[in-house]
Amino acid sequence: MEQLLSPQVQQFLRDVFRLSVWLTILTVIFVPLERLFAVHPQKIVRRQIVTDLGYYFLSSLLPAVLLSYPIALLAWSVHQTIPETFLQTMVTLPLWAKTVIGLVATEVGYYWGHRLSHEIPFLWKFHAIHHSAEQIDYLVNTRAHPIDMVFGRFCGFIPLYVLGLGGPTGANESLVPVIVTLIGTVWGFFIHANLWWRFGPLEWLISTPAFHHWHHTKTPINRNYASTLPWIDILFGTFYLPRREFPTAYGIKAKIPDSLVDQLFYPLERSTSVSASPQAATTDAANSSASHKEGAMEMAAGTESPSTSD
Repeated sequence: MEQLLSPQVQQFLRDVFRLSVWLTILTVIFVPLERLFAVHPQKIVRRQIVTDLGYYFLSSLLPAVLLSYPIALLAWSVHQTIPETFLQTMVTLPLWAKTVIGLVATEVGYYWGHRLSHEIPFLWKFHAIHHSAEQIDYLVNTRAHPIDMVFGRFCGFIPLYVLGLGGPTGANESLVPVIVTLIGTVWGFFIHANLWWRFGPLEWLISTPAFHHWHHTKTPINRNYASTLPWIDILFGTFYLPRREFPTAYGIKAKIPDSLVDQLFYPLERSTSVSASPQAATTDAANSSASHKEGAMEMAAGTESPSTSD
């Protein structure tokens, strides 16, 4: 049978099988947890789950292909502009140190790419697909337009490669982007999960579902852009995490088509006018400092599990 299929088709089928295995593992882990510790009790087979399953496979297969040429150009540019002595110094660091530096660098790059996706209307049209989910669970992590996902990942890779942690300068350099991407992807499923778990003071250091759920609230607050390291939001004044509450409603005010195909073409339509986050950014900026202090004060008071109200 394999002799009848081209190598590309064989690789595609292997990738689909691998993703199916991972989806099974994620489902076995998160579905029971979301039933036992749900913020908002909801059905397992919820609205738009078929669309989100389509995004799971699309977002896992397509971005790697679309990113290959931009990443190659980025790597070439870095090695033409960054002093070779600096790159060689980074190569000599142990893998654990490069991984830690890579995590922070990637998170800073992703933070600004994510923030721009909220503040620039053209980028928001693509990012709005991710925010259009009205019910949040682990599977929403991969609900993203390919252009939006490619832009976010590329922004994260820029500082990683500038620091010499992503180019072919040594045997371990190719491992750092893989490790960082794997950590970010796994944690992305967790922070989207329908879980009320809180980590107390650790929530200043590592993101939780509560932290990211507030990013998805239907009343836009334009906060919590980091994916794994909340202290980056603290650094740039966009941290918001009330002590007890979770959002009561998710999604955006604009009407987004239900089907996967329609959603993929929706941002490209000339008549598209997605209102929500970018339009709210101007108003939000006016009270950014006050709200940031309020959220930080609430966090300083401690955390506890919320009472569920939906």
